[in-house]
Amino acid sequence: MQPQVKPANPNFSSGPCSKRPGYDVSKLQLDTLGRSHRSSLGKAALGKACSQTAELLGLPEGYRVGVVPASDTGAVEMALWSLLGSRPVDVVHWESFGTGWHTDIIKQLKLDNVTSLTADYGLLPELEKVNFDHDVVFTWNGTTSGVKVPNGDWIADDRAGLTICDATSAVFAMEMPWEKLDVVTFSWQKVLGGEGAHGMLILSPRAVERLESYTPSWPMPKIFRMTKGGKLIEGIFKGETINTPSMLCVADYLDALDWVEGMGGVARAIAKSEENLAVVEAFVDSRDWIHFLADDKTIRSNTSICLTLDATAEQVKAMIKLLADEGVAYDIGAYRDAPDGLRLWGGATVEKADLEALMPWIDWAYQQVTAA
Repeated sequence: MQPQVKPANPNFSSGPCSKRPGYDVSKLQLDTLGRSHRSSLGKAALGKACSQTAELLGLPEGYRVGVVPASDTGAVEMALWSLLGSRPVDVVHWESFGTGWHTDIIKQLKLDNVTSLTADYGLLPELEKVNFDHDVVFTWNGTTSGVKVPNGDWIADDRAGLTICDATSAVFAMEMPWEKLDVVTFSWQKVLGGEGAHGMLILSPRAVERLESYTPSWPMPKIFRMTKGGKLIEGIFKGETINTPSMLCVADYLDALDWVEGMGGVARAIAKSEENLAVVEAFVDSRDWIHFLADDKTIRSNTSICLTLDATAEQVKAMIKLLADEGVAYDIGAYRDAPDGLRLWGGATVEKADLEALMPWIDWAYQQVTAA
């Protein structure tokens, strides 16, 4: 029978992700709107975005946080273009976005000493084969595959190269071994449910040392430049952005940070996301027609939860449309490059009760389309 209880919030998109519970745009502190981002008020707000991020995440001494252009993509590209070229590079990739970084490294930067370590959707590459004398580029969580690295144990403490980690679906949702990560990027519209177009770039002292001691041979676009006269432009990491940000988006991000702090910090946000994954795991375990793309629980994402079905591509599409038409789940189709299936966001902005309400609807929709 058709379920009667619907999720209070049917937004399960994996990006932009659901706004936080209780979100009210009218409650944002908007005194920066209409003001210059270079005013004392604007700099203070941007500086707080950097410092509060560092404080909440518990970053080690000397790590810097900056607001940069063009979402997580911009942050990753800044790192690739500014830091790579002095050492061989290992690219560890197992889904669409990580493969995109590999493509950029070999086809745009045209580096020729690049090792590709890859795996099919649902699996991880052989991490033990990574050479940490090289620079290493990888995603912490494969948003399009629902596969994450299980921990940082595979990363060498005595590495000679840099670790450059795209962590846009992981920061604020998964434990991050900061001392093992030299560059970390993320975006506001993922785990915190913020607005798009802005990226966050975290640099370790080792990354700063590389920036100040190495100059790439290629031209550097203005929005990628992090040094001047061989020294780091420290202002970038204190709220003096390279280009003009949206102060409305900044206010929205600060609201999200306050929400994380108010709920008990990052540990509680992580726990909430893991509780969401447990709801889906219990449902999948009780059905024989639905499966995790990541069969191995140790590498299963608790944010981008990717599922496959014993159904044709057309039936999966019909399910997705039926659930959207009923107003119970929006934007839950698998990423275009991934195997056909469902992708549910399980980050802390999604309420456990909403996922619990959604599960019977998925069951109902599957029966509807496969019985037709």
